[in-house]
Amino acid sequence: MALTLVIGNKNYSSWSFRPWIAMKAAGIAFDEVVISLNAPDFKQRLSKISGTGKVPALVDGDGGNAVQVWESLAILEYLAEKFPAARLWPADPAARAHARAIASEMHAGFVPLRRLYPMNLWRPVKPREPTPEVLANIQRIDAMWTDCRARFGAGGPFLFGTFGAADAMYAPVVSRFHTYAVEVGGAARAYMAAVMALPAWAEWTAAALQEPWVLPEDEVDWPTVLRV
Repeated sequence: MALTLVIGNKNYSSWSFRPWIAMKAAGIAFDEVVISLNAPDFKQRLSKISGTGKVPALVDGDGGNAVQVWESLAILEYLAEKFPAARLWPADPAARAHARAIASEMHAGFVPLRRLYPMNLWRPVKPREPTPEVLANIQRIDAMWTDCRARFGAGGPFLFGTFGAADAMYAPVVSRFHTYAVEVGGAARAYMAAVMALPAWAEWTAAALQEPWVLPEDEVDWPTVLRV
């Protein structure tokens, strides 16, 4: 039975990006359904498969026996259990606990950063002055990435060596830091480069740049829409 991932606009939907890039990087086959976040029937369509009426939502199977999972982190946990060979979480218990902690921190936190720097892949790289609250978020993430790379990253260029669920949770932050020319340290910058070099990153970005939908609330230069 096929997996189906329902997502929002690839240009803007940071939450959708998380399970999508995890599945692509892990080689997990799935069908995707894209619904623009401003579609008139968005809530109506999503409420049938998502308890929150939001994206992303994963459907595993067909008919009344299909498993329906919403919330990015819950989807990642479901995939980790269903596809243990994908190694979405580190094998080492200490590293795995740390990965889950920082993934949960991303899921619940960094609201000032999200508000000031919405994900927008077609916006040219251009700085936007951070507020003190956003600067605190940036410093926390920079320190977190640097610490993970130093303590757990010996097996590859990602937070815990190989790409996994924690990296998927922070992939939209990589996009935000790039788009708004956020300054971070050398270890964080190298980590960003590794994430952005993934084939899955290029595939998502190419699709995002072709989308017709413009959401004013995610265009920080509105009414101007800057596009690469």
